[in-house]
Amino acid sequence: MLIENEFEVPAPVDRLWAYLLDVERVAPCMPGAELTEVVDERTWKGKVNVKFGPVSLSFAGTVTMEERDDAAHRVVLKAQGMEQKGKGAASANVTSWLEPGDGLTKVRMRADITLSGFVAQVSRGMLPDVSAKLTQQFADCLKANMAALEAAAVPAGEAAPAAPAPAPAPPRAEAIGGLRLGLWALLRAIGRFFRRLLGGRPSG
Repeated sequence: MLIENEFEVPAPVDRLWAYLLDVERVAPCMPGAELTEVVDERTWKGKVNVKFGPVSLSFAGTVTMEERDDAAHRVVLKAQGMEQKGKGAASANVTSWLEPGDGLTKVRMRADITLSGFVAQVSRGMLPDVSAKLTQQFADCLKANMAALEAAAVPAGEAAPAAPAPAPAPPRAEAIGGLRLGLWALLRAIGRFFRRLLGGRPSG
């Protein structure tokens, strides 16, 4: 399953790139993801907690940075997760890159998702999923945080722009941590699947 998404952030591409590569600073913007271990500078372990209606899931996984191109502002991540109650597994190869624009930066993501076990067996349903909502939550939080950084970077003596509103707090599953864009894309894929599953069940 291929998932593509994009959004724009009013910040310089180099500054946004540096921010997105900082796990702990990006962490609060990622709903339901908890960083549990930094294995090394290219590998992270964590959990993703998801609940859609009566279905609650907890995935434990690993994200590995397979490629990083600072000049092109492009990164390739591999995310793998197992549902902790044996309900299935998910993996994702995620490519993310930034495109500079006039006063803003476009964030593009492409995730190739593989589902197995129970998740794959019951894959059905065509109702709209919640991935767009999760994307918007992440984007809004990221924009607010970048605006705060831009305001703080104004040199002393210069007029600073109006203070931005506090960054919106993402919904908590049990813990909010971070595994950057890779684990977040995996979360979106799992959310998409189970939204379809619940929507595909007959009512009454």
